[in-house]
Amino acid sequence: MNRSGMVNLSRGYASALFAAAVLSTTAILIRYLTVTYAIPPLVLAFWRDALVTLTLAPALALLARRLLSVSHAHIGYLAIFGLVLAAFNATWTYSVAMNGAAVATVLVYGSAAFTALLGWGLLKERLGWAKLLAIVLCLTGCVLVSGALSAAAWGTNLMGLLVGVLSGLCYAVYSLMGRSAAQRELNPWTTLASTFGFAAICLLVLNLLPQAVTGIASQPADLFWLGNAYYGWGILLVLAAGPTVAGFGLYNISLGFLPASVANLIVTLEPAFTALSAYLLLGEQLSVLQFGGGLLILCGVVFLRLYEGRSIRLLQTQAR
Repeated sequence: MNRSGMVNLSRGYASALFAAAVLSTTAILIRYLTVTYAIPPLVLAFWRDALVTLTLAPALALLARRLLSVSHAHIGYLAIFGLVLAAFNATWTYSVAMNGAAVATVLVYGSAAFTALLGWGLLKERLGWAKLLAIVLCLTGCVLVSGALSAAAWGTNLMGLLVGVLSGLCYAVYSLMGRSAAQRELNPWTTLASTFGFAAICLLVLNLLPQAVTGIASQPADLFWLGNAYYGWGILLVLAAGPTVAGFGLYNISLGFLPASVANLIVTLEPAFTALSAYLLLGEQLSVLQFGGGLLILCGVVFLRLYEGRSIRLLQTQAR
């Protein structure tokens, strides 16, 4: 790999790491809103996506209007991408409400294995022993943090655990579509604005269906669940304009430099950030086993980065 390749690799890792740090605040804010205001999960998911669109679209119109222009050839693809994002945001919000911020964040990173396997099968990404080892470490960490080794956990919160795992699968598909969008040379900010717009439409339709699932608006007026709770609306706006726009934007940028499986493994650092914040701000605590699981996830990411760096240096030495 030449110097340009090394620079791109470093940019990819930096973007993914910053994405993990920024995204880690998402679960904290969602948990606060669901606990404090009892807002239905899909109503919250809708407003999150809608406010992202309402925040990002004017900013792009002001700073780079060309990024709002989408070719007709890509509209169908972006609509499907938005549907996937809607599914991810819905399952993720349910998971946070059912499992708590720290556990839900760790469960979603079961996506590391899904992403690597689907990336290998669909995008022909390489699946070597180092990546497999990193996947095993990350998944083992997820099992420990989720408390899945305890039979009691499956008995008392089986639905919560299943929703958490499903959110991981949705995140994996989102990651692969993000990588595909980069390969189509779609600007990451164009992709972000378009997909969140389509996701908001999908979630609005779902909320307006008569009692399609639990956790939606039981009547149109419930879309404005927060009413005159201005502080709650402020937190919701911060959630949309802050960690969601910046976090997903950085993650989409990283997918332009890294394989989806690698980017997804890097952002598995997010649970460590979330667990710390959840402990400090929400009083959520991790057991010794859960803490050990977080360390395994961290080890998996660090190992993969060190291995790839060593492989690149080896190739450069052989080329001389």
